[in-house]
Amino acid sequence: MGWMTPVDIYCERMSAVFWAEPLNAVSNLAFILAAWWGWREAGRAGRTDGLTRTLCLLVLAVGIGSFLFHTFAQRWAGVADVVPILLFIVLYLLASMNRLFGLRWLLAGVVGFGAFGVAVMAADAVTGFAGLPLNGSEGYVPALMLLAGCAAALGIMGHTAAKGIAVAAAVFAVSLTARTLDQTVCADLPTGTHFVWHLLNGAMIAVLLTTLVRHGQRGASSALP
Repeated sequence: MGWMTPVDIYCERMSAVFWAEPLNAVSNLAFILAAWWGWREAGRAGRTDGLTRTLCLLVLAVGIGSFLFHTFAQRWAGVADVVPILLFIVLYLLASMNRLFGLRWLLAGVVGFGAFGVAVMAADAVTGFAGLPLNGSEGYVPALMLLAGCAAALGIMGHTAAKGIAVAAAVFAVSLTARTLDQTVCADLPTGTHFVWHLLNGAMIAVLLTTLVRHGQRGASSALP
């Protein structure tokens, strides 16, 4: 299979034309707005450091990559869609370990990736036990578990960021459900539900960026900006 191989995995796409997924394509504006919101909040709080700016730019890249995937719908566009998402997840995880949990960067990496590994194993166990068709959403279940786990841990610590992370986890749970149901509802809802995944994830990311900006501390390490 070459990089130009067409990809057709969503209800809304009925042909190979550029605008075959109008809702899935246009709903990526939610990520663009989330990037703008995070940048604005960082400016208002005086937190326009390199890490925060990079996170916002990654969210912008998520919106652009997803738009390309839902218009060109080819394998290369799929890579442009997935890579920024993975980079955002990894960087936000490290940032939260450092700025919310107060761990120095080296320890933040060890704990963060350790937690991610545990989440992957737990997600495999849960989804395998349930035996439910998740329509390719399996890869996002560890991220949901990480959000829920971080919200619980921050709550136990009495951290002011706990509520924001909990809200993000709840929104992500709903958005993941919408992504999972997309193929199931095709017969009754030709547009599918994938565009809901975009809209809710944009809102969820805006909450995550706001929480990090408003409640994150930069005192855990002076090694990075």
